[in-house]
This record gives sequence, structure tokens and C-alpha cells, in this order.
Amino acid sequence: MPLRATCLAIAGMFLTWSGSSRAEEHSRTLTIATEGTYPPWAFAKPDGSYAGYEMDLVNILCQRMKVTCRVVTQDWNGLIPGLRVGQYDAIIASMGVTEERSKVVSFSIPYTRAPNGFLTTATDPLAHLPYGESSFDLTQEPQTARSALDTLKAAFAGKVIGVQTGSTAAVFAEAYLQGLTVREYPSFEQLGLELAAGRINIAIANVTTFKTLMEAAPKGSLVMTGPTFSGGVLGSDTTNMAFRPDDDALRNAFNAALASVNRDGTNRALSEKWFGTDISIHD
Repeated sequence: MPLRATCLAIAGMFLTWSGSSRAEEHSRTLTIATEGTYPPWAFAKPDGSYAGYEMDLVNILCQRMKVTCRVVTQDWNGLIPGLRVGQYDAIIASMGVTEERSKVVSFSIPYTRAPNGFLTTATDPLAHLPYGESSFDLTQEPQTARSALDTLKAAFAGKVIGVQTGSTAAVFAEAYLQGLTVREYPSFEQLGLELAAGRINIAIANVTTFKTLMEAAPKGSLVMTGPTFSGGVLGSDTTNMAFRPDDDALRNAFNAALASVNRDGTNRALSEKWFGTDISIHD
């Protein structure tokens, strides 16, 4: 990740709840960072407060840990650098586990599964990509995935592809779509606007973000297309909280809270509320 860190905004609100375990280890206020421009995971409302799946989730986690949590927002590329220098205690921002990230932060247990996929306009020929509804794992089936990517790369020739800067989709494009026109945007919101305006032909991102864009656009104007990918440079296809490597006690406390919401159906209900489908982690 780049070492530049620019704070976009601070949600000047404290979220306080009562709940269960490990309060004695975390009597202080915890500061949790998110990007805040990634609906339905976390996004700003008209009144300046933040809402979304991860905002609901962090509220419940802090309640169960009996801690007071302060939520701040940070641009995506600054999230990990800000954590490392102590600007906040943890990150919850639809972040996947990758080899490079794991070198500088430690991750919680996962709370969702969400691969990367493709979104385009209904009128673009890319709306009819091959391998629709298929899923490829770059780690478990590299040759099959590579064959599919070669076919997709040929379809993308002459097209403009959009990704968010610093995302796993950007790493994916750099690794597998070399020679094609790929444009990077600082936020997912801007990526969606560029797609809707026709300045790019197709967007690559976490598939759970597409529902919000599709609902905001004229009905039927945006469509998911082609297969989904996980593994390899995309990581495990899970989303996890991030912590400083030496902050074992805090990570373990959040792991216990995450395990409880995964186990008792709370996370499933939040997932269905915000994504319209269950992408939670559970047995």
C-alpha cells in the first residue's frame, strides 16, 4: 500500500453500548477506521453520519465487547499506513486478506465471503461475457482460471476497464489484464459514476458493491456479467478486520465477538438486510 495517508473526514460521534466479554482488557475508547465511500458496506448519509453493513456490525461487536467505539473515515490508500502509525486501533473496510497486506498487518477471522466480479451497462457488448455465473479460484485452479482470463482479455480488447486504486481489483488488473486500458479511481463511488456516464466500459470490484450501483441507476441499465474470481492476488475472497501485528489482545477480543455474531445468526441477518443475500461466515 502507498505510504500516503490523507484523512477525508471524521465521524464525530461516539458509539456506546453494553454487552458481554473482555471489558477489562478494553476500558479505553477504541477508534475504528473505515473508508466510508463504499455502499452498502459503509457510506455517508445526508446528515453526515455513517451507515451500512459494517457500521451495524461494528456497533454490535463493540456492544458485545463492552467498549466505546469511535468511527473515523480515511481514504482507502491511507487505511493501512494510518493503522501502522497509530491513528486508530483497527480497520473494518471490506478488506480482504492478501499476502502483501499480511506482511504489515494482522487479520481477524473472516466475517463475509465476497469474490470480485464485473459490472457493465446493459447496452455494452460486454454484458454478454462468457462464463456467466461461473466462479474461478486463482489458487485452487490456476490453469482453468488462466484459460478463462485469456478469453476475457480478448473480449476486453479496445475497451476501458475501471478499478478502485489500491483495491484487490487493481492488483488483479495489473497481474492479468496487462496491455489493456485500465483506469484507476480513488473511490468506488467515482468508479460507479464513470461507468454510468459511459466513460468506462466495465468495472471490476467486490460483487457485493454492485447491488447499490444497480439500484441507483435506471432499472436494468447496469448488469453483472461474466464469472467471479477469488484466490491468488485477490486473496481468500473473505473480508476481515485489520490490526497492528503486535496487538494480539485486541484482535483476539474482536475474534471472540465476530465468532459469536457468526454463530448466532446475527451476521446472517445483517448480510441479508444490506446485500439481499447471505454472504456471512457460518457453519
